[in-house]
Amino acid sequence: MSNVVSKEVRLKARPEGMPKLEDFEVAETEIGAPGDGEVLIRNIWMSVDPYMRGRMYDRESYVPPFQIGAPLEGGAIGQVVASNSDKVAVGDYVQSMLGWREYAVAKGEEVQKVDENAAPIQAYLGTLGMPGMTAYAGLLRVGELKDGETVFVSAASGAVGAVVCQIAKAKGCFVVGTAGSDDKCKWLEETAGIDKAINYKTCGNLTEAVREAAPKGIDVYFENVGGEHLVAALENMRPFGRLAMCGMISQYNDTTPTPGPNNLIYMVGKSLKMQGFIVSNHFDLLPDFIRDMSQWIKEGKIKWEETVEDGIERAPNAFLNLFTGGNFGKMLVKVGPDKAV
Repeated sequence: MSNVVSKEVRLKARPEGMPKLEDFEVAETEIGAPGDGEVLIRNIWMSVDPYMRGRMYDRESYVPPFQIGAPLEGGAIGQVVASNSDKVAVGDYVQSMLGWREYAVAKGEEVQKVDENAAPIQAYLGTLGMPGMTAYAGLLRVGELKDGETVFVSAASGAVGAVVCQIAKAKGCFVVGTAGSDDKCKWLEETAGIDKAINYKTCGNLTEAVREAAPKGIDVYFENVGGEHLVAALENMRPFGRLAMCGMISQYNDTTPTPGPNNLIYMVGKSLKMQGFIVSNHFDLLPDFIRDMSQWIKEGKIKWEETVEDGIERAPNAFLNLFTGGNFGKMLVKVGPDKAV
C-alpha cells in the first residue's frame, strides 16, 4: 500500500505554568506501510488526561517526558486498516497509547482489541479504560473501602471521580463529592446518585461544607485536586481513615512550590493512612475491574458524561480545558470516522 498522510500534534515548547496553545504544533507526516507483525491504525478517538502535564516537564518520573518536536502520546481507540499481524485483523477496533495523531503503525502485540458491541468504543478511554481502572484500584485497593463507609471525592464529576463516586454507591456507601459548577453538582446528585455534591467555588469555607455534608466524618478520601481539598479532608477524617492520593490538579501548573497542608499532623493523631498510587502498578486487578464494571453498567449503576472536541487540530484546546473546568466528565477528541474500513 502507498504511504498515508497523517496529522499529528507535537510538543513545540515546554510550558511554563499554565500551558498555552503556542506550546503545541500540528504537523503533517507520511506514514509507511506496516512491516512484518505490524498494523496500521486509523485513530477514531483520543484521550487527553491531566497526567500528561507532568510529561511536559523535562524531569524523571514514572513515565518518560515528552520530547520537543515529537508527537505526544496518550490513549487512543482506532480501527486497523492494514495488518501484517496474526494477532489483529483488518477491521478490528483496538486501543493503543498512540494518540495525538490520525494514523499510527504499531506491533500487533502492543495493541489491545476492544469489543465495539459491549459499549461505545470511546468508553474504553474512560469508564472502561484507564480512568475507570484508576478509580477502581484507587478506591478498593488503596483506599481499602468497606461497604457502608463514608467517602469524600474531589473533582467528583471528572472522568475518574465520577467512577469513584458510583463504585462507592454500588458498595452501599455515603458519598460526598465536589465539583466546580451547579450543573455538575446537579448531575452528581440526580444522575450519579451521590448523597451530597458541593460546589467548591461557591460554598465558602470548604472544610465546614464537608463537615456539614458528612457530620460523622470521612472514612476514605479520594484525592484528585490537592490544596484546600486536602486540608478539608484531613480536618474531617475519622480515626483510621485512608487517603488514596490519585492526583493534585490544582498544583500541576505551579511555577513555585505550593505550601503543604497546615493540618498534616492529623495523620498522627487520627492514625490515618495516606498512599499515592499509579494505575499501572495495579494492572493485576484488570480482570476483576472488567468483570465488576461490566456488571455495574448492565445494572445501570454506572453512568458517565463526555466532552468532545472534533478534529486533531482541537486536541490542544481539549487538553487546556482540563485545567479550567471546561470538561464535563471524560474529555475526548474525535479524530477520525466511526468506520475507517
